[in-house]
Amino acid sequence: QVQLVESGGGLVQPGGSLRLSCAASGIIFSAYAMGWYRQAPGKQRELVASISNAGSTNYNDSVKGRFTISRDNAKNTVYLQMSSLNPEDTAVYYCHADLAYVGGRNVHWGQGTQVTVSS
Repeated sequence: QVQLVESGGGLVQPGGSLRLSCAASGIIFSAYAMGWYRQAPGKQRELVASISNAGSTNYNDSVKGRFTISRDNAKNTVYLQMSSLNPEDTAVYYCHADLAYVGGRNVHWGQGTQVTVSS
């Protein structure tokens, strides 16, 4: 059974930092591209950052220079370090695992963790 379990969300003041973690089980973690998505109330879910199985990263323009995605294959965990947070970063953040292979694709989602940026 595949599980992606996010942690680290919470309430933080503008300008503050948080680190999200996503622990994966039931998959060959090192083979998967991993990502973080977010969904704010009334808005579509959007990609925040992704990291390939080789370690290449990609960021939404709105978080470049503030957020850093990383992975630890030994711990089957992907992280999102968030700094200089602002109220527009308030959303539910979801962990995403993606494996494309010949003839198909495996995609898995976590349950999400709430991040609220407010004074």
